[in-house]
Amino acid sequence: MFENITSQLLFGQVLLGLINGSFYAMLSMGLAIIFGLMNVVNFAHGAQYMLGAFVAWLLLTFLGVPYWGALVIAPIAVALLGMLMERLLLRRLQNLDHLYGLLATYAVSLIVEGLIRQRYGSTGIPYDNPMPGGMNLGFMFLPYYRVWVVMFSLFTCIGTWLLIEHTKLGAYLRAANENPNIVEAFGINVPKMVTLTYGFGVGLAALSGVLAAPIYQVSPSMGSNVMIVVFAVVVIGGMGSIVGAMATGYMLGIVEGLTKVLYPEAASVVIFLFMIFALFMRPSGIFSGRSEGAR
Repeated sequence: MFENITSQLLFGQVLLGLINGSFYAMLSMGLAIIFGLMNVVNFAHGAQYMLGAFVAWLLLTFLGVPYWGALVIAPIAVALLGMLMERLLLRRLQNLDHLYGLLATYAVSLIVEGLIRQRYGSTGIPYDNPMPGGMNLGFMFLPYYRVWVVMFSLFTCIGTWLLIEHTKLGAYLRAANENPNIVEAFGINVPKMVTLTYGFGVGLAALSGVLAAPIYQVSPSMGSNVMIVVFAVVVIGGMGSIVGAMATGYMLGIVEGLTKVLYPEAASVVIFLFMIFALFMRPSGIFSGRSEGAR
């Protein structure tokens, strides 16, 4: 069974797993932050991830903005759209059952994906690699851009965790979730904080989309394809857990990559098998007792 597995194939799949895990971690962290403060399951997260990639492509195609500029502009632009969505839609639903927020964000996701598909079609659009070339390690070829994605994702995830867990702003966010009335009594504008937090979570999704654009083709369905896995990652790590989102994202990305080598037939279901096992052993998430993230 394992006689045809070479070191090049094994390490190549580990690298692919790390790349997928990088996107899983960043997207899961955005979901965890939004859920941790707002108790909203943001089903529009996949569409916002896709918008990040599309805005980067539009900036390059029509304005000549290179990848490095789009890495800054696209997440900010999509985050502003997310903040507008929070003000106009989600804020009106905050006192209703959580199901209304879930359905509203799912509807937004379908609308955005449908509009992009109608305008640009369902065929994937290529995005030029901003860092061509790589290193020959002897047992495998290591592309520079994929190393950049893994390192930048790790830096972003750790920076986000430090912001939420070890700064005064993060303390305000957690306190606003526990008792917003007390936080407002100290002169803090909680509604504005909620809006900015939702924008930050959306910005993480869009940033992931910009990073993914040169690796995967930019397409309207790229968000819906990955979000099924990302929701499983969030459930396994613990809803609202920042550490859980980061650790589980990278771990399951590597597990998925290794499964493609060792037992390819199970690669598409291994994450969901982990989810079932995690729900059976620890329904609140494997990291829920160690870190509550934004909550």
